[in-house]
Amino acid sequence: MSEAGSQDLTGRLVEFVAALRSKGIPAGTSETVDAAAVVDVLGMSDRNQLREGLAAALVRRGGQRDVFDMTFDLYFPAGTGTPQAAIEAPEGLDVDALRDLLVQALAEDDLRTLERIASIAVDLLGQVGTADTQSAGWSAYQTLERLRPQTLVSRAAQMRGEGGGQGQGQGSGQGTGGEFTQRLERDEVRENVERFRAMVGGEARRRTAEVRGRDTVTRHAVRSGTDRLDFLSANKQQLEELGRTVKPLSRKLATRLSARRRKASRGKIDIRRTLRRSMSTGGVPMHPVLAKPHPSRPELVLLCDVSGSVSGFSEFTMHLVQALSGQFSKVRVFAFVNAMDEVTDLVKDTGADSRQEDLSTRIARDAHITKWHTSSDYGEAFGDFRAEHMNAIGPRTAVLILGDARNNNQDPNLGALHDINQKARRTFWLNPEATIRWGLGDSEAPAYAEVVEMHECCNVDQLTRFITRLLPV
Repeated sequence: MSEAGSQDLTGRLVEFVAALRSKGIPAGTSETVDAAAVVDVLGMSDRNQLREGLAAALVRRGGQRDVFDMTFDLYFPAGTGTPQAAIEAPEGLDVDALRDLLVQALAEDDLRTLERIASIAVDLLGQVGTADTQSAGWSAYQTLERLRPQTLVSRAAQMRGEGGGQGQGQGSGQGTGGEFTQRLERDEVRENVERFRAMVGGEARRRTAEVRGRDTVTRHAVRSGTDRLDFLSANKQQLEELGRTVKPLSRKLATRLSARRRKASRGKIDIRRTLRRSMSTGGVPMHPVLAKPHPSRPELVLLCDVSGSVSGFSEFTMHLVQALSGQFSKVRVFAFVNAMDEVTDLVKDTGADSRQEDLSTRIARDAHITKWHTSSDYGEAFGDFRAEHMNAIGPRTAVLILGDARNNNQDPNLGALHDINQKARRTFWLNPEATIRWGLGDSEAPAYAEVVEMHECCNVDQLTRFITRLLPV
């Protein structure tokens, strides 16, 4: 490689690491040096091998690989300009013909053809703006809206069934097997549709990056890792992805909490006994005396707003705290919209039925969390807790309140929250809204923050820092 080419590659690698860092992947100087060594050893001839080598050097946590792959495709693309598949596409190819080709590729599980169709579809259907405007680029959303691959599942599944041999599942005793086979084929086609959608997204990002710059596309089109994903803006699929991180995250947090507990169990300095011993050294406390520790695990009470978009944040935190229940002597969970009810048993329930529906659905069905209306009312819920559940709080109890403090212009009932705070050992409020939005509209966050300690908790990273640093042990 020429000296100019080497310098260009070095600069691109540094930019690539910086882009990963901007998306929450903690890659620093040492990781950059490791990545450079990977490039030096593996070279640039095998792109997939280079991808895996750089991932081994730069990815350190779960949930970061998708972010790495999207960014890698921008900085080390498979090609430039209009793809060969789009250049060789037959003239007069329209959407209907492209859909027919897509059905066949989905049915045959032909990933190579799917990739070619994705390139053609983006080139044919996805262009937005003009070359001399700032809005120039290619849109995956526009491409998929015009192509509508999700509507082709039935046709592709039927084609797969016909190709696999007619008559399967027919006759007595084989109906159930045939239905199972059909469901399996549909699931496989749906997986291929999702792969195709990802291919379209990758191609659109690549083409747009050539026009608008890699940095711009990385900033706006590459999502952050799961630890930086905003709870309030996450869609259903992203919340499900977050749910899969609960168990590994809980193991990591349990280790950190145990370390904090061991450190705290050493005991505090006993001032009186230390000063008495210092009399033998002329009043200089040469030998501090530690008070005998009284190890005891704290109790934890959660008060969770499960209304609207806040429910995703509350559900994730409830599952995480339940996974950490071994670190506390007792955990009790209460949920509310405008009425407070205990849902500890629902959170603990891990039976087959509970795995088929999310926690928010079970709480809405089985718990009394609303009264005569369905809007959030923190004041009413705090009043219910003070009247009916104050026995859940003791001198060793830490109370966590989860919610955005948006009270729909109702009475905030600061007195009830004050009484809860006074009885508990510590009270914390975790707010999934950014601090700059506190107090806007119907938010009562500033008023509540004067009564209890309130923390911004928009993503898993902030939640992790709170649990490991502030949660009583």
